[in-house]
Amino acid sequence: MDEKTARHYRNDNRLPSQRKKPRDYRTRIDPFADVWNEVQIRLEAEPRLQAKTLFQWLQDRYPGVYPDSTRRTFERRVRLWRSTEGPDKAVIFPQVHHPARVAASDFTVMNTLNVTIAGVSFEHMLFHCVLTYSNVESVSLCFSESFEALSEGIQK
Repeated sequence: MDEKTARHYRNDNRLPSQRKKPRDYRTRIDPFADVWNEVQIRLEAEPRLQAKTLFQWLQDRYPGVYPDSTRRTFERRVRLWRSTEGPDKAVIFPQVHHPARVAASDFTVMNTLNVTIAGVSFEHMLFHCVLTYSNVESVSLCFSESFEALSEGIQK
């Protein structure tokens, strides 16, 4: 490393990666600026079109204007449009359940059902536990959300 560069690093409290400023300007003119409105209309009409297909369409429509060397630039531009203005993607969180690993449990207050025994209100709770892999369920009667009720319900 050059002494001058080392001095800059030593005298600056920032890391070298923090010294760089993000670039917010283009280094080249956008070759697709003139036709982007047409491309955007096609993308909005059929968002599943691949960038290669659209690029081929541009080359057919404007012969000799867009060489193959600009295809990657076009693909980046289409990817940016999809991420910022394109249709929303379905978000799916797959749940993988492994045997004997996970159980779901819950206490449910049953007082609103107004259960009575011999005319006296029966205030109680239910503890529900289910093994997520096999869907084996257990329900037990309890009177509070205590550790004892939890332990007994899980053991059942």
